[in-house]
Amino acid sequence: MKMLERIALAGMHRVDPERAHGLAISALKMGLGFGHGPVRSDRLRTTVAGLELVNPVGLAAGFDKNAEVVGPLAQAGFGFVEVGAATPRPQPGNPKPRLFRLSEDQAAINRFGFNNDGMDAIAERLAARVVGIPVGLNLGANKDSTDRAQDFATVLRRCGPHVDFATVNVSSPNTEKLRDLQGKAALSALLAGVMDARAELRVPIPVFLKIAPDLDDAALAEIAEVAVASGLSGIIATNTTLSRDGLTSVHKGEAGGLSGQPVFEKSTRVLARLSQLLDGTMPLIGVGGVGSAEQAYAKIRAGASAVQVYTALVYGGLSLAGEIAHSLDALLERDGFDTVADAVGTGRGDWL
Repeated sequence: MKMLERIALAGMHRVDPERAHGLAISALKMGLGFGHGPVRSDRLRTTVAGLELVNPVGLAAGFDKNAEVVGPLAQAGFGFVEVGAATPRPQPGNPKPRLFRLSEDQAAINRFGFNNDGMDAIAERLAARVVGIPVGLNLGANKDSTDRAQDFATVLRRCGPHVDFATVNVSSPNTEKLRDLQGKAALSALLAGVMDARAELRVPIPVFLKIAPDLDDAALAEIAEVAVASGLSGIIATNTTLSRDGLTSVHKGEAGGLSGQPVFEKSTRVLARLSQLLDGTMPLIGVGGVGSAEQAYAKIRAGASAVQVYTALVYGGLSLAGEIAHSLDALLERDGFDTVADAVGTGRGDWL
């Protein structure tokens, strides 16, 4: 199966990246997956904000924007999956081309701009899902909205009954001025509306906040303060970066958010700093440049209770999720940890 996946990846890398992504979604719809279900072990089992995870390796938002292949993705080895981002109304996103492979850097740049089918279509698909692992939804705002803060609450009200958690995404660099909502006053008001919407759900679900890696210590301190005061369930650190430091690819000058290996150190330092600021008051999910079990383990030891992957799958395929989980289990055993939770934050000082 691994050989078939490598052949498929090689073929996809010969076509436009966004078209290749569409082909991957189509293949999953047809049942052409490469997994045997979530990787399970007593050592990997953990709880994050009340979510029972069979393993701490999740899929980040952006791969399955429209919740079209949640079932097949649940068979790829992940312990949890996040879909979206969803906005109240459908929108086409930014003009193409808007996705670029940086193969030399094991990275990608995207400027999609929250292209999606809208919350109604996504809610219907989520309502019909039959999945044995937690599934979350990334909440977004329409580009032309007159009240972007309200958009997040609107999507949560519509889709919240059909997911296990939700993520407030104010950190995408591809919707103009969206990152302005990370400021203390704006973020407090936005989260108040989201948490009011959460309280209206028959079964309130965990709500996370996804932040950018391009924040200084003062901004991180403010976000930590607001997160605690708002009653959030946790923080996802981090989204893509605007930095282009150290890139070699011909596409390094493209506008958009950079993801993949070049983000690993920056995002892990932000994660460790947040872990220090929050001091166990809420869980963190580490994302940004995770392409191996060693990197997943580093995020966990820096303070993450779970991790998410995405860009590395472009180069390693969906089977990479299971490989990371299996090898992470071995790393935990090697270092004498009985559970993932025992390892969280044990190496935080290495990143501060």
